[in-house]
Amino acid sequence: MTTIKPLSDLTIAQQAEMLPVKEIAEKLGLQEDDLDLYGKYKAKLSFDVIDRMATREDGKLILVTAINPTPAGEGKSTVTVGLGQALNQLDKQAIVCLREPSLGPTMGLKGGAAGGGFSQVLPMEDINLHFTGDMHAITAAHNTISAMLDNHLHQGNDLGIDVRKIVWKRVLDLNDRALRHVTIGLGGSAHGVPREEGFDITVASEIMAILCLADSLTDLEARIKRIVVAYDRDNEPITAEQIGAAGAATLLLKEAFKPNLVQTLEQTPALVHGGPFANIAHGCNSLIATKTALKLGEYVVTEAGFGADLGAEKFCHIKSRIGKLNPDAVVLVATVRALKMHGGVAKDQLHVENVGAVGNGLKLLAKHVETMGKLGLPTVVALNRFNSDTAEELAAVLDWCEANHIRVALSEVWSNGGQGGRALAEAVIDTIESNESSFTPLYALTDSIEQKILTIAREVYGAADVTFTATAKKQMAQIEANGWQSLPICMAKTPFSLSDDPTKLGYQHGFTVTVRELKPSVGAGFLVALTGNVLTMPGLPKQPAALNMGIDETGKAIGLF
Repeated sequence: MTTIKPLSDLTIAQQAEMLPVKEIAEKLGLQEDDLDLYGKYKAKLSFDVIDRMATREDGKLILVTAINPTPAGEGKSTVTVGLGQALNQLDKQAIVCLREPSLGPTMGLKGGAAGGGFSQVLPMEDINLHFTGDMHAITAAHNTISAMLDNHLHQGNDLGIDVRKIVWKRVLDLNDRALRHVTIGLGGSAHGVPREEGFDITVASEIMAILCLADSLTDLEARIKRIVVAYDRDNEPITAEQIGAAGAATLLLKEAFKPNLVQTLEQTPALVHGGPFANIAHGCNSLIATKTALKLGEYVVTEAGFGADLGAEKFCHIKSRIGKLNPDAVVLVATVRALKMHGGVAKDQLHVENVGAVGNGLKLLAKHVETMGKLGLPTVVALNRFNSDTAEELAAVLDWCEANHIRVALSEVWSNGGQGGRALAEAVIDTIESNESSFTPLYALTDSIEQKILTIAREVYGAADVTFTATAKKQMAQIEANGWQSLPICMAKTPFSLSDDPTKLGYQHGFTVTVRELKPSVGAGFLVALTGNVLTMPGLPKQPAALNMGIDETGKAIGLF
């Protein structure tokens, strides 16, 4: 029997018929004058649109999250796009809000973030590569601050900066492990002050977090001014404003701050804007895009990075707090493949039916459903179907959800687009209409730093306790001395496990989380608690995706997923 190879995401995207972005805007009641066009199929929304819509009533906000990710894949972005398409098929005015992909994962191992199959955002090639240049603007703004900082040192260091206490690195939007630790300023006095330096990936930059949490250009500049770049010899913080870099950095971000309008494969409007990682930052698309979408659409479908223990937790405690958002429902994505991996099956054995392993993995799903319930959020489980799933395995999940009174729907949006998400869309609509969200954060901003972290670890991860290294305790005291203790917490943790150990898959409980460092992101407005070995500059794998990429004789991309 001949096996028919499924079409690649890239082929499906290249064969799709796109509408001019002006027509997508018209679906939202916008005109060409409301857009800054980037070619025929991409545009940025003007600030006039954002200001004009401010008094409109908000639509319903749907947050898509997932169980802890595995190499088997969950398809969270695909479900987000497919659900938006399905809602529009049900005659609802839906808008999809996604993050912009980083070039690092695109060229590396993870792949892009534009959905997949017949539930993608388009133009997929552009979105996964340079798009409208937002990543480059963020890189330039961040490195402008770096250059201004080193120039201040070179020109006499009037602020008395301690070169051993510079906390502002440089950034690059690629996976490049060779740049994690570097030495700069070599070659003599004309070339700067020699010191140790390092690079983070652009999406780990505080500038990225700021762009995604600011609600106006004025707020954007105010946050950039507050960025702590170093400490002086008396251990007092030095800010971007003090070295004179805030204005130039804001200027470089002026266009990048405008949300990007594109479309899905079924011409559903999509705002793709901002892209902080969820393991080292807050992992959500820009606040300004989400708030604008809520004014333009009846339903807004957005996602938070990685699993519910990271992106969804931060959506609730950071983004929703800062933006005064109130999620109406959560869609929790799970797959048979991922449940089997969390149930103890090796990746190379996932094709073999194993209902018992699915059952073991369901303990993890139960924990995430429980966490969303603690936050007061009505939840629908989306069982995202893969071709290798057997009827018995799918039934094990569906029957378990029914027995535990958990709303569930099968999602087939990868293969069938919006049509494959209609059951999920109907379940979400019914959940929103019959269950009023009682969203309540799990901790108060007035709680101590230690108590906030302990609450997240116990209530969201299932930990028994948290320990702090001597370094973290010293940093905590300094944060309190500077008056920053009332900021929310951004946990930097492995996405693969509920614990801080990436090798411990599946349901975990009763463990201890170790916080090794605490870093204030004063401009963004949160405190980063680092656990485990979370890298802020990833490296490329042995066989990076970039090896397969190129163009054909007509200039079309090849090898891009």
